[in-house]
Order: sequence, then structure tokens, then C-alpha cells
Amino acid sequence: MFTIALIARKGGSGKTTLGVQLALAAHLRGLHVLIADLDPQRSAIEALRPRQALGPQTVATTGLKLAGLQMEALSQGCDLMLIDTAAGVAEDGAKAIVLADLSLIVVRPTYLDLAAAIESVLMVRRLHKPLLLVLNQAPAPRDGVEAPAVRRALKALSVLKQPIAPTIIRARQVYQSSLETGRGAEEAGHPIAAQDIAELLAFVRHAPAETRRRAG
Repeated sequence: MFTIALIARKGGSGKTTLGVQLALAAHLRGLHVLIADLDPQRSAIEALRPRQALGPQTVATTGLKLAGLQMEALSQGCDLMLIDTAAGVAEDGAKAIVLADLSLIVVRPTYLDLAAAIESVLMVRRLHKPLLLVLNQAPAPRDGVEAPAVRRALKALSVLKQPIAPTIIRARQVYQSSLETGRGAEEAGHPIAAQDIAELLAFVRHAPAETRRRAG
């Protein structure tokens, strides 16, 4: 079983939406998926509540119960466990990072998000765990040229000398609108958004061994 912790020090990064979209994409590919919702707002659970078809399993949990939940999921043959943490730095979030095989630090291309990402990276590094930075809610390029905000964000993230996901998740309304019925972008019939999520999922699940070794 592969465990991913979704991390964002700043609220509004789109962390939960991205996590649920990844979970749905994994489910559609035949994986047994569990979302462990650590966020007191239980946003991941609420996002999937309207779903009519079978989908990822969701469980509301706490940091104290997380290790036990992970062991139970493993015993039940779960393939992928996503831990949706609350925004900010908290004890529960640290426990999620420790238990995860990989922490996804979700960041938008804004100054405040980039500043918060630095703190998130430092927190994960202090725990000697692997991480991957994911640029989210980025504007689409025009005529093949990235927007200045995206170029600045990528340059700033590169200074951290940590792995950056090659797939940039763009600001697309379908990521939110599809969840109104508990569906993913692929089920909503948006091929470009679906492809981006599928590519990110594939990269994360088969993250190079180098990415994990860099935690040491």
C-alpha cells in the first residue's frame, strides 16, 4: 500500500480538491483507495458524499487513530491511502507526514503560497521524509508560454532544491464543479483536466527512488 499525505500550510491551496481528484482517478483505474480525512472540516468526506456510484472509501480520523487506520487499510488490501491534513502546521499533520511514503506539498503560484511552501518543506525535511511539490491552480499558458506568475513560482520552488511534479495542475472550474456530484474530472468528460490528474497520479505512484532517498 502506498500512503500519500496532502500538505498545505496555507488554506485555499486546493489541497483537498486535488486529493479527491487523485483518489477518484485511482479508483477509476481499479485501485482500492482510502481517504483518511484529518481536516476538522471533513471537506474530503463532504466532497464525495453526493457520489452515486462506488468510489473511494472515506474515513474521518485523528492523528492518534491514524497509525491504526493505516494498519487496518493495509490488512484489507488497500492499494492507496491519501491523508488529507488540515491547513497549517499541527501535530496531526506531522503524524501524517511520518506515516506517509510521500508528502505532496500543494502550492498555488502566489507570493503567500510560496512563502508557506517554504515552511511546509522545512517541516517535512525536519522529519526526514520524502516530498514532492505540486503547483496547483495555475493559469494555462498562452501560445505555449507560461504566465509570469507560473514562471516566477517555478523559479522560486527550484531554489528549495526539492522535487517538483512535472505536471502543473491548471485553474479549471471542472475540478470543483465535478465534485458537486461526487465525480472526478474524467467522469465529467473534461479530457484535458482528466489527463493532467492521470499524469500526476502516475508520477506520484511511481515516484523515482531518488525522490524518496532525498529525505535522508
